[in-house]
Amino acid sequence: MGNEATWIDISQPLDQKIATWPNDTPFSYERAVTKEMSGSVNIGKIAMSLHTGTHVDAPFHFDNEGSGILDLDINVFIGKARLIDVTHCTKRIDAQAFAAADTDALPPRVLLRTSLPNDRERFPERIPAIDATIVPFLKEKGVRLIGVDVPSVDPLDSKALPAHHAFSDHGIHILENVMLDGLAPGDYEFVALPLPLADADGSPVRAAIRPLYGKEEHDVGKES
Repeated sequence: MGNEATWIDISQPLDQKIATWPNDTPFSYERAVTKEMSGSVNIGKIAMSLHTGTHVDAPFHFDNEGSGILDLDINVFIGKARLIDVTHCTKRIDAQAFAAADTDALPPRVLLRTSLPNDRERFPERIPAIDATIVPFLKEKGVRLIGVDVPSVDPLDSKALPAHHAFSDHGIHILENVMLDGLAPGDYEFVALPLPLADADGSPVRAAIRPLYGKEEHDVGKES
C-alpha cells in the first residue's frame, strides 16, 4: 500500500451532541449571517470550551506560569507516532501497561488506546488514568507527545493533576479525546495541529493518522 495509505480521521466531530466536561461551555454552532441576509455568503459562529472534543492541553491550562498553546513547538504535532494498545489496563495505565508493547525506539509521539470505548456523546464517569510515575520512562524514550482516547490523562475528579504536571515538567505535550477504536497497534504518520490562539490554555485539533508499512514510510517524519 505504501504512500497510497489513506489518512484516518481520529477527531471527534463537533456538534450539539458532543459531550463536554460537567459545567463547561457546551458546543454550539449557528449561522450568524445567511446568504439571504448578506446577498452573497453564509457566515457561522461557534461557542465552545477549548477542552471539548479532540484537543491539546497547554501547560497554562493547569499552571499559571505555564506556556500557552501558541508557545508550543508546532513540530511536535506532525510526524511519526506509535499506537499502543493498553485496553488490558482498566483502572490505571502504569509501567505494567507497556510490558507487552513494543517500546524499542519509540517515536516522539505515542497514542494510547484504552479500555474505554469511544463515545463522544457521553462523558464518562471514570477513566483509566495515567500513573505519573511512567512519565520519566517515556521521556527517556524520547517521547514528546502523549495522546489518549479519553478526556484527561488524570482521574476525572483529580485536583492535583499529577500526570498533567509530570508531562509538562518533562516536556511532553498532551492530546486528549482522540478516537482510536478499531485501529491496529503500530506506527503511523500523524498530524494534530492546534490553532494559533494567543494566550490560550488549549486548542481543538483535527487529528489524523496514516499507516506506515515499509522502510521508506518509516523514514517519514523522522526526528533527530
